[in-house]
Amino acid sequence: QVQLVESGGGLVQPGGSLRLSCAASGNIGTIGTMGWYRQAPGKQREWVASMSRRSGVGTYADSVKDRFAISRDNAKNTLYLQMNNVKLDDTAVYFCKFLTVLGTDYWGQGTQVTVSS
Repeated sequence: QVQLVESGGGLVQPGGSLRLSCAASGNIGTIGTMGWYRQAPGKQREWVASMSRRSGVGTYADSVKDRFAISRDNAKNTLYLQMNNVKLDDTAVYFCKFLTVLGTDYWGQGTQVTVSS
């Protein structure tokens, strides 16, 4: 089992920055891929970014590329999402998801990000 707890959400103005964190506990050694997803009101959950826990190489949705950065601190078992130059369309509940090497996925409870002037 893996437990995930997100934090760092809040209200931010357009063009501002925010850093989300996802603290993991439990059987971390089984994790292969870590990622962030978001769900805006009335929309389906969408993929934002992900990375291999071993390589640290991130991939991004086109909508956030060059603005968001995914990173991890293996020593702290924490995944981050640095959000820069945020836009109104970035308003959503953000979730982290960890996928084990056996194909089991674990989700956090979500953290609300609201972009508003």
